[in-house]
Amino acid sequence: MTDTTPISHNFVAKIVQDDLAAGKVGKVVTRFPPEPNGYLHVGHAKSICLNFGVAEQFGGDCHLRFDDTNPEKENQEYIDAIKDDVRWLGFHWAGDVRYASDYFDQLHQWALHLIREGKAYVCDLTAEQAREYRGTLTEAGRNSPYRDRSVEENLALFEKMRLGEFDEGACVLRAKIDMASPNMNLRDPIIYRIRKAYHHQTGDKWCIYPTYDFTHGQSDAIEGVTHSVCTLEFEDHRPLYEWFLANLPVPCVPKQYEFGRLNLDYTVTSKRKLKSLVDQQVVAGWDDPRMPTISGMRRRGFTPRSIRNFCDMIGVTRSDGMVDIAMLEHAVRDDLNKNAPRAMVVMKPLKVIIENLPDDHLETLSAPYHPDQELGVREFPFTREIFIDQDDFKEEYSKKFKKKFTPGKRIRLRHSYVIEATGYDKDDAGNVVLVRAQLIEGTLGENPADGDNPKGVVHWVSATHSVKTELRLYERLFNHQMPDKTDGDFMEFVNKDSLQVITAWAEPALAGVAPESNFQFEREGYYVADRCDHAAETPVFNLTIGLREDKALTQN
Repeated sequence: MTDTTPISHNFVAKIVQDDLAAGKVGKVVTRFPPEPNGYLHVGHAKSICLNFGVAEQFGGDCHLRFDDTNPEKENQEYIDAIKDDVRWLGFHWAGDVRYASDYFDQLHQWALHLIREGKAYVCDLTAEQAREYRGTLTEAGRNSPYRDRSVEENLALFEKMRLGEFDEGACVLRAKIDMASPNMNLRDPIIYRIRKAYHHQTGDKWCIYPTYDFTHGQSDAIEGVTHSVCTLEFEDHRPLYEWFLANLPVPCVPKQYEFGRLNLDYTVTSKRKLKSLVDQQVVAGWDDPRMPTISGMRRRGFTPRSIRNFCDMIGVTRSDGMVDIAMLEHAVRDDLNKNAPRAMVVMKPLKVIIENLPDDHLETLSAPYHPDQELGVREFPFTREIFIDQDDFKEEYSKKFKKKFTPGKRIRLRHSYVIEATGYDKDDAGNVVLVRAQLIEGTLGENPADGDNPKGVVHWVSATHSVKTELRLYERLFNHQMPDKTDGDFMEFVNKDSLQVITAWAEPALAGVAPESNFQFEREGYYVADRCDHAAETPVFNLTIGLREDKALTQN
């Protein structure tokens, strides 16, 4: 490359730049290695942006590899969703999708190599006994009574494990490192265990599976990864990562670097806890718009650009920290404000009859989709009967009432005419149910000739040609800033009012838009046509975010 100046000045990009400049690597190879045991969440988005972004930035490759070592918790649904998420965010992996299971034969050979070198042994301790022998953070562990088995015995026992001659839990293969090490990960870690489970890639070929720690570094080495970037929780695993590479005949030696994971307030990102929300039907699925999964955020109306911008905003550091969810909300609001087309939807309809128009009046008006972007022009019908929002009319004049649409006062209909209220009807409960008005002639795009200008602008739709629309109004799923950092069950802090479904009336053109189309509903908020349920016959829109920051929420 002729220019290796980092686009993003995070420490990982600086390391890569220095390694290229020093000739330590010829081509950058990174990888994004999720375990296919759940859907990806916003924290994974940060890792995706970092790993794919660094490779893209320096003209290298990023591999998508599934570290699929635990078949009981993995399935094809998760694999397909993860691939979809990466593509949706705008990234492309190099070559074919890779799987750690592609390397099971080689990993098995390397396990045999460790046994032959006297660096691995079959251990018959039960899980409870192994915990006792392992020691604590302040006390050294003790050697397993099976640690000194001969190479021949270990090879024979390991072969019996492979052939399925032992029950699950009967024994494991452990690396022989140092039971007195202050790093618990080096106290003879398990590298193979018996799992008589069908694997989504290898079928029934194996009944022993390598552990994540044994698989990860060697898979990086097989793939020629130059910079193995992972979250800070793996920092204590790095000595083990390096021990395996140093004690096996691997084709290259990748180097691991750790960065701080994304912790977002008012959110949980543990896959186990997210799965609990799904399994207990607190949410409608992994892609529920209240979920912090990438698929949930996508269905909520977040754009790839907004998520990438958010990841850039929070940066990449060597320490963990808590990120204010308001930053994520700002990122999507800012992106949609700049790019989302506008439309009008009335959520609390109040009928207005413009009495000086004929009953069959039908006029086609038009307006730009966006005030600043060249997104084209939309058309909508103007009729004698229209809907405005109930809050835009008051029975009596008040200086506190900004729109001032009361009897004898004028208002401009957005992208349309000026009308003046002349009266109203009420139901038996005293609620205003109908407003009568007069259209002021010559006011399409012009102020009234008599100088009596309107005091405000309201959104509206035709009462006879608008489309009945379902709106799903989403709020934060949790009402506690740190729901999984308390003494109680995180489920206690689920916001039971996080979803409200209402019926609204929309411009007719909104029915025909494609799923996942983003809009700003003028004066209401940013919405998206639901990815799964929106159809021309039954329009469904999800609330993405309000028009402006809710100070009450951010001050909690």
